[in-house]
Amino acid sequence: MFKGSNVALITPFKNDKLDDETYIKLIHFHINNGTNGLVPAGTTGESPTLSHTEHERVIELCVKESNGKLPVFAGTGSNSTEEAISLTSHAEKIGASGALVVTPYYNKPTQEGLFQHYKAINDKCGIPIIIYNIPGRSVIDMSVDTMARLYELKNIIGVKDATGDLNRVDETLKKLGKDFLQLTGNDDNALEFNKRGGEGAISVTANIAPKICSDFQNFSNLKNKNANKDEAERLNKILQPLHHAMFVESNPSPVKYAAKKLGLCDDAVRLPLVKVTNNTKDIINKALESAKLV
Repeated sequence: MFKGSNVALITPFKNDKLDDETYIKLIHFHINNGTNGLVPAGTTGESPTLSHTEHERVIELCVKESNGKLPVFAGTGSNSTEEAISLTSHAEKIGASGALVVTPYYNKPTQEGLFQHYKAINDKCGIPIIIYNIPGRSVIDMSVDTMARLYELKNIIGVKDATGDLNRVDETLKKLGKDFLQLTGNDDNALEFNKRGGEGAISVTANIAPKICSDFQNFSNLKNKNANKDEAERLNKILQPLHHAMFVESNPSPVKYAAKKLGLCDDAVRLPLVKVTNNTKDIINKALESAKLV
């Protein structure tokens, strides 16, 4: 349902307002260029600085414009359980395929707190939920044992793993089985992640290289009939400079600059994020040239 190359959609702004027209064009850009799934209103979509109304609007537009052509897993996480329930309920109401729910940031809940947070969302909502585990931004790390408990609930189907620990793929597969969906949140480790049993990525780089990312995922997912080790490794080499360039500065400033270079949207970000420096622009430009995107 949500495998392969799933884009963590950027949110375009114009005069510091949501740029609906450009956002709609971005969605159709992905529909037409091989992206397998859409993730609006995540970290890459600058959810921390979207108003509640904007957050809901971004998800609504994505569901409406995708019109069933691609699954939409909406970013609905919050460090407030009630707000996460509200956002997830809204996503369900407007027809999202599922929800990507980040581990609560700043509060630093215990493993039991994490379990109860997700259980509360699960109990109040009826759409599939993917856990987003990203200790680098949330401070806390959900254990494999806690995920195993959550997987017993009706709506929990998988994890976006942004721990960077590839051994976690093996541990999760062993404890939760092959039906628990594992997606990487780290573009640079996607090849090895899939080799170990992962089935895709929620990708930043896919914003600017959707076709290459989709082809790479198709060839690198061992469960695909079209899996091709040599092609996967060839595309991985093309993608690695892009993956690196997208994180030279805080995401999504680099990917928005790259999108501007490709004529996809403006590079405006909201404070406290700022546009990338000239040195970073040089790195991104070289990566785009290396991948033959410009």
